[in-house]
Amino acid sequence: MSNPIKKLAGQTAVYGLSSIVGRLLNYLLVPIYVTAFAATEDYGQVSDLYAMIAFLMVLLTFGMETAYFRFLHKHENAEMVFRNAFLSVIMVNLSFLLVIIIFHPWIADLLLYPENPEYIILFSLIVVVDAIGALPLAKLRAKEKAGKFAVVQLTSIAVNIGLNLILMLLVFDSSIHPAEMGVRFILIANLVASLVKPALLYKDFTQLKWMFDFTLVKAMARYSFPLAIAGLAFVINETIDRVLLKHVSYHDLMAEFDKEKALKMAESRVGIYSANYKLAMLVTIFLQAYRYAAEPFFFAQSKSENRNRTYVKVMNYFVAAVFLCFLAVSLNLDIFKYFIPNDDYWVGLSVVPILLLANVFSGIYVNQSIWYKLSGQTRFGAYIASGGAILTIGLNIAFIPFYGYMACAWVTFFVYGGQMVASYLLGQRHYPIPYNLRKFALYSIVALSIYGLLEWINIPLSWTQLIVHNTLILLFVALVWFMEKPRVIRDQRT
Repeated sequence: MSNPIKKLAGQTAVYGLSSIVGRLLNYLLVPIYVTAFAATEDYGQVSDLYAMIAFLMVLLTFGMETAYFRFLHKHENAEMVFRNAFLSVIMVNLSFLLVIIIFHPWIADLLLYPENPEYIILFSLIVVVDAIGALPLAKLRAKEKAGKFAVVQLTSIAVNIGLNLILMLLVFDSSIHPAEMGVRFILIANLVASLVKPALLYKDFTQLKWMFDFTLVKAMARYSFPLAIAGLAFVINETIDRVLLKHVSYHDLMAEFDKEKALKMAESRVGIYSANYKLAMLVTIFLQAYRYAAEPFFFAQSKSENRNRTYVKVMNYFVAAVFLCFLAVSLNLDIFKYFIPNDDYWVGLSVVPILLLANVFSGIYVNQSIWYKLSGQTRFGAYIASGGAILTIGLNIAFIPFYGYMACAWVTFFVYGGQMVASYLLGQRHYPIPYNLRKFALYSIVALSIYGLLEWINIPLSWTQLIVHNTLILLFVALVWFMEKPRVIRDQRT
């Protein structure tokens, strides 16, 4: 009998090839950007634009990937499910693009880019191409073609990296060219790379039949709408802090400085916060790879008699893994900071441990969220995420004027923690899964105690620090191995 946990781990590893390697390669662009641009505010513009791209990507896929997985296991005609989901996404995105083309000058003014309306067109094209390509990629995941999925993703990433290296290192020169030229280069490179995905998956486009089953589309939309709201709220929690940091800081600084100076200072804060946020997102690299494999896996396991046992074991391993990521980055931050070669950004390093823990909470919440997807009670996902989004917006607006980007970090921490707790409590009431809370508490308390102890001792950067910090990380790994080893052995026997 095949082991479902081994299967999930294997697929996570393959998806991780494209996700982890891709994210790491994209991370390597951060040192290039902070070096290429003469000032922190220039990188702040890039970060602000990509925050909006993430927001629109969720909006324009509107939960259809998950709806596709759900109806694939309920409907006898898999191709019909794919076709209707795909056509729905295409129609929505083409309508969105038409609106952007008509109103982009006004939108540019609203987003504080009055001199660069071309930014709006470029990032909208990126979003539309990526959103339309999401369903063919979901089809590969549903068919468990992890290898082809990885090839498509890595090819796109390679094109993006290559074009960035050429344009930002060989063509763009901040001492000669205006910063706007560099921002345009980054967006153009991303757009070309995004077009690679539909080019490699062209058969899904050329063989597409324009035939709607409105009953099926309506049922899928009814299922996906709460997920779209939840996804939109989730990305608000994840990215809106950078947008708010810019706009709230700008209006607050206007009381002391002229418009140009206030805008530059606001964008500088965004640049510093975003560069350090990248370090905290090392936890989410693992999470992204895991999510690609986990969602179809959990739906496939939903018919198994031992599904709850499987879900519990997966969560045990997951919690241990994310806390290991937290320790690895936070205890080696004096090394990781050199990933940002411009020390003008190091003033923001204090946000990294806070955001690392926030992303740990987010990962656990995402893993728990399978309960409302499996039970069809997706409205609860919308409630949780919407509540988090309201708190994120309200608390950031209230505290950014006083604490700047530190407010963004702490708001993220408390909101993600609250969502994790809310999801658990609602899940135990509506779709109970007997998670091992004692084990979660053990891993979290040990990890936080190790971090707190070493922060209190405060060993300066040296070989002594590296040895002590990483020895304690290895002791945490040993603890996890000791706790999970009997289960691993039993899994192997089955």
